Amino acid sequence: MALRPDEFYDHALAASDAERRLPPARMTGWGISPFEEDGLRVSPLRPPVLPEPPRHGEDPSDCDSCRERDEGIWFNDNWRLTRITGVGVPLVLMLHPLDHHDMADLPDELAAELGVLTAHIVRHVQALPHVSRAHVYRIGDGAAHLHIWFFARPAGQAQLYGSWLPVWDDLLPEYPADVADADAAVVADALVASAGGRRRASGDTPRG
Repeated sequence: MALRPDEFYDHALAASDAERRLPPARMTGWGISPFEEDGLRVSPLRPPVLPEPPRHGEDPSDCDSCRERDEGIWFNDNWRLTRITGVGVPLVLMLHPLDHHDMADLPDELAAELGVLTAHIVRHVQALPHVSRAHVYRIGDGAAHLHIWFFARPAGQAQLYGSWLPVWDDLLPEYPADVADADAAVVADALVASAGGRRRASGDTPRG
């Protein structure tokens, strides 16, 4: 059984200093870290907040993803794919179920389709020139409607390896939109060819 919230907090606090600051993560010692350890400080550890505040879209009638179900660059009967704008890496895509589901209540048939679509999207993103890897993320803390992130890591940028990539993405200047639009269209066309569905030319989603 997982530690209770108060037990987890006390356990973490035991490793902190007098200001409730934990030491810098082991990850900051990696060559891929966007931050130098010298002068880097961890924010004070705050106590747990219970009950947790509701995520956006806990009520389907107030869900942006449900309202925007007609927006995207690719669709089939159950899913839509959008391009996230205002990012720093070559391409960020997001896959959403059309109906209001989170990961834990996703019906088995949609879960199976999610696995197939994820593999196809990764394959097509990694086939783009000058892209080495497609990172896949599901977080779930901000919104109740399931959304899967696909980040394209640019070729040759060894500092952008691994789990720091979304942080680097926030630090990098905005990637040229026309280039990302063209690459997103290539991925959408390839997805139509490999997994069916249909493509739409418009429907970019700003990052937020």
